Amino acid sequence: MHSRRRGSSGSDRPAADEPPEWSDVDAEAVEERVVELAEEGYDPSQIGMRLRDSGVQGTPVPDVKLATGKKLTEILEEHDATAEIPEDLRNLMERALRLHEHMDDNPVDAQNKRALQNTESKIRRLVNYYRGDRLDETFTYTRENARRLLE
Repeated sequence: MHSRRRGSSGSDRPAADEPPEWSDVDAEAVEERVVELAEEGYDPSQIGMRLRDSGVQGTPVPDVKLATGKKLTEILEEHDATAEIPEDLRNLMERALRLHEHMDDNPVDAQNKRALQNTESKIRRLVNYYRGDRLDETFTYTRENARRLLE
């Protein structure tokens, strides 16, 4: 959105309706492992990668949704293990705080000033998307709010 580049095309996940034959894991075991990893402090994206790489009981889980019939975030919501703010919004807020610190030390850096503006623009759009659903109705993004939430 904020660049003149065309973007990079990634690989597409193969269309599948059922888990592969070699992955015969129990749906309940996968759900338990997801909740365990969330309680250890892992983000949903990190949980998916850990399940893909190490698996449950030594068997890799290529796709949580195919194995359990539910999305990973749905499993976390059922067990009240979701984070206070969504992962994508938190990552953008962390980036904005790093850019703010950089701009405090380097106030003439025009490129990073623009990067900060773009990042905060993305944050405001995500806040509008999540407001009322995952965020409080009165939540607004400010540097102080972001710092308080991320501590």
